[in-house]
Amino acid sequence: MALFWIRPEEYIALDKKNRAFLWENFEIEIPDSPSFSQYQQLIIDIRNMMKTGVIKQKSFVELSSAADNEAGTDEEESMAVDSDESMNARMAKCVDLWETRKNIVLQGAPGTGKTYRVPELVVRLCSPEFDADRATRDELMEEYDKLKNDRRVMFTTFHQSMDYEDWLEGLRPVVDDGNQVTYRPEPGIFKQLCDEAEKPVSVNKGIDISRDATVWKVSLKGAGDNPVRTDCMKNGYIRIGWDYLGKDITEETDYGVGGGKIPLNAFINTMKTGDVVLSCYSNSIIDAIGVVTGDYEWHEEFKEYKRLRKVQWLVKGIHEDIVALNDGKTMTLSTVYRMNAMNIGDIKMLLDKHEKSESLIANTNPYVVVVDEINRGNVAKIFGELITLLEPDKRKGMKDAECVTLPYSKKPFCVPSNVYLIATMNTADRSLGAVDYAVRRRFAFVSVLPYEIDDENFHHDLFRRVSELFISNYDEYADSGFDVNVKLEPADTLCDEYRPEDVWIGHSYFIMKDEDEVRNRMEFEILPLLQEYVRDGVLTYEAQEKIDDLFQEYVVA
Repeated sequence: MALFWIRPEEYIALDKKNRAFLWENFEIEIPDSPSFSQYQQLIIDIRNMMKTGVIKQKSFVELSSAADNEAGTDEEESMAVDSDESMNARMAKCVDLWETRKNIVLQGAPGTGKTYRVPELVVRLCSPEFDADRATRDELMEEYDKLKNDRRVMFTTFHQSMDYEDWLEGLRPVVDDGNQVTYRPEPGIFKQLCDEAEKPVSVNKGIDISRDATVWKVSLKGAGDNPVRTDCMKNGYIRIGWDYLGKDITEETDYGVGGGKIPLNAFINTMKTGDVVLSCYSNSIIDAIGVVTGDYEWHEEFKEYKRLRKVQWLVKGIHEDIVALNDGKTMTLSTVYRMNAMNIGDIKMLLDKHEKSESLIANTNPYVVVVDEINRGNVAKIFGELITLLEPDKRKGMKDAECVTLPYSKKPFCVPSNVYLIATMNTADRSLGAVDYAVRRRFAFVSVLPYEIDDENFHHDLFRRVSELFISNYDEYADSGFDVNVKLEPADTLCDEYRPEDVWIGHSYFIMKDEDEVRNRMEFEILPLLQEYVRDGVLTYEAQEKIDDLFQEYVVA
């Protein structure tokens, strides 16, 4: 094992997964404690089997990754066949895999439909009541867009400049209520999704807590017990003052020396129905938690503190220190302001403590982050220490759960168990950064293969001719109904170091409505890609003659 970690390209780890993979697939039996000479001979034998194509992996790292995937998922999944029944079954099987592993990568060559498959897989996972088997593409995309609008799905594309701060947490300049620029921790796309996934769900129809609820601190006349606080608790509202400014506050209002502009704007305009209010008893203690149920009102019958908003109190008469939840800060003197450090999850925790959380339950709905072109980014740089937390057994609530302390907010962070990640990876582009072994162990890889599709605009003959540059047994593959279990035999025009499924141009390139589109697609998309393959050594120079024939027939003619 030590030699493998030092030089993974030269040595192989003799762990349980690799031993099982070599025995079950190639009947290579490894002694329990081999001598070094036996180990060296094993390496020579495996390398020879790689060169002759018996072992399709081209390196020990690839072999170990395949062994890990097989051990974790029984087999590397593939999607190819086009019959509705078979494709529906494969999509369902892929979702089952995804539910188990939490993180999957759809890998394949350009044009195989990796990104195209993502919305259906997401809908099948997140909306099991939706009949994806019978839905049209438009209906499916409508449901997918609904999930995105509900913030249960977030989409991003990795790129070279993307980093940890974009993905998890970074510092961003913000202008506060006093028009001062400060730098605050801001969640990246993955943490935003995790925050959404952790928001409790309101189940009490009589208490409408918004999923986007802002948490507000409100002082009821001042600290400690007083008549205004007593009245508010008894009658279900909150009251603040600045009565001398009158009922209506406008841009022309002269606040004078008494101030009040910021808290009044928050109370009248910014605070929304469904937000949560904390009644401030002292600079560290709250005595009640409530939900805002009404808009701003002015009540002339009160002698003082005539500005009012109706509230449904969830819990009253408590004595709760919230300094720890407020990032270690005490509450300030301002009458009304946002508690930026607290969220609806913190409120549920407080209500749980006082056995008053019957209106909120834990969120178990699936939430998905979609990463297109995962290998275009520096994956290790983007994920950082998060890579360990992605494992199913390291998720929040699991027996072996792990958390990290975020670098800027200093808050603990765990990945919720209802968060799922799906990514796409272009296996043809070797100019991009490789997905290393540590990352591969946290994902299940699903190969998406080319196949003929049942579409009146699909150019079957051209697809066949291009496909035969990559595989020699196209007829066998086609006669099987494009069964993914058929072993693809490399064509003579494909260089030895490449697998057909990694570079074989996908079926989406061959959907062409008329002759003009055939000519344009060939001249500007398919042929340039084939030429690039020849220059990069993916296809041999012998393939050039066949490429020239295609050019003459479909572009020149």
